[in-house]
Amino acid sequence: MTALAADRPATAPATLALFYLVLAASWGASFLFMRQATLEFGPLPTAAVRVTVATLFLLPLMLAHGQWPALRRHWRPVLLCGLLNSGIPFALFSFALLHISTGLSSILNATVPLFGALVAWAWLGQRPGASRGIGLVVGFVGVALLAWDKIGLRAGAPAALAAWAVAACLGATLCYAVAASFTHRYLSGLPSLMTATGSQIGATLGLALPALAAWPAQMPGPAAWASVVALGVLCTGVAYVLYFRLIEELGPARALTVTFTVPVFAIVYGSTLLGEAVTPWMLLCGAIVLCGTALATGFIKLRF
Repeated sequence: MTALAADRPATAPATLALFYLVLAASWGASFLFMRQATLEFGPLPTAAVRVTVATLFLLPLMLAHGQWPALRRHWRPVLLCGLLNSGIPFALFSFALLHISTGLSSILNATVPLFGALVAWAWLGQRPGASRGIGLVVGFVGVALLAWDKIGLRAGAPAALAAWAVAACLGATLCYAVAASFTHRYLSGLPSLMTATGSQIGATLGLALPALAAWPAQMPGPAAWASVVALGVLCTGVAYVLYFRLIEELGPARALTVTFTVPVFAIVYGSTLLGEAVTPWMLLCGAIVLCGTALATGFIKLRF
């Protein structure tokens, strides 16, 4: 652990709770902003502009805090973390939101702790007990039910694209899970501002050429630009500083539980601002996913 992290006093529980709530609210809004931006930018440019804006927002803050030397020392794992935790999943979710609703995509995003438990088991040797094992099964059953029924398919979209959209969401959540264990193993104790900034630089570099190749022929309008700027500043720049701080303070498994509450915000935003339908089946399957995730992460436990 670095001297900076070791000398810093522990964050008060009330402050961590506030970080948690702000993070959930901002990530819930990210599905709305991604949907609006992707319609005009397309998936790859949306993800690329998002991380570029986040980089431009975070870089001056990191430099002002004198953390550039830390980034120079740890640039390889930090940049790689950016691809795993931002570049690839942002592009996958942007694609998915062209074909499924923000509510469904946010529920699928709540599987991050499920994959996180599996990755931690396979990579870090954190074997789940019986209760957590049951949670893994329950959570993936909920996902399968959602995908089978194709709830959330956008009007006019080919039915086959629903499966690809769901697969893209699950691929993104797997990336998040790998990145959480990667962060815990290789970036533990590093300043959260430096980690957040460096990861966005890595994502920007990784997406630059693919985004230029896929850049839309017609320049996106002001609403799309406003959405992608909100994505970069609020849902990425501010959010990832909070997220890496939570990983440092709580560990990856507990920090990932923030995805439990993200669907609540995303469904409210989508239904009120986009007029998306919220069906009883979606809510039922979402509850199954969340219950399984809570068991899989040890948030709740069964007694035998």
